[in-house]
Amino acid sequence: MYMVRPATREEVEMLRSVADYQFGLGVGRSAVPDAVYLRVSKRTGRVRAVLDESGRVLYTVRAYTHTLIPSIYGAMLLHKAANYPRLRCVVVSEVVRDLLERRSSVFARHVLYVDENLRAGDEVLVVDESDRLLCTGTLRLSPREVLEFIRGPAVKIRACLVG
Repeated sequence: MYMVRPATREEVEMLRSVADYQFGLGVGRSAVPDAVYLRVSKRTGRVRAVLDESGRVLYTVRAYTHTLIPSIYGAMLLHKAANYPRLRCVVVSEVVRDLLERRSSVFARHVLYVDENLRAGDEVLVVDESDRLLCTGTLRLSPREVLEFIRGPAVKIRACLVG
């Protein structure tokens, strides 16, 4: 069971610090709004999700690493906060429709560019060639492998914008 409550000022600053650590310095202020709500476990008292004022989940909190996993709404905030090409995986525009319909994986052969500062397992924003946000997911390979391989999944998609 969970309860939802407004975040205190200290909790907002802590979430911003986590976002800065995870996504890069300067991202936290824009990625975590001033007025957020927290979904907290009644049993353990730990934060499980960050919600906006309208109740949409922005981020879930991974229990064993305490890192933020962005929903599509959180990905929109990250997309605005991080300048191109930071946190991005750019795919060829021919696969955009298929990607939005299937919502499974982005394959290495369809990737044009990926941020070199990312590592396998990091959260990534999937964008088209004009930097339009398409999806969010987890990078499966290192950036170098993504650009060198012609087979295999590069990004496991978590959520997509409606086409």
